[in-house]
Amino acid sequence: MKKLTLILFMFFTYFANAQCAMCRAVVESGNPTEAEGLNTGILYLMIFPYLLIGALFYFLIKNKIKKNNS
Repeated sequence: MKKLTLILFMFFTYFANAQCAMCRAVVESGNPTEAEGLNTGILYLMIFPYLLIGALFYFLIKNKIKKNNS
């Protein structure tokens, strides 16, 4: 099972590298508005996992404090 997982992981990372090359080509094309849009998009996609984890920790800590006071 571990070997299958490793093989699948290596297979999918091969395609992920292709996407990085495409983004790099856009940035290197010299058009500053496209590069700025790409950076904004990356930041937009990055914020949601942090918000979800922050909300999870907030509710966990809130419930823990509530249990300790009871």
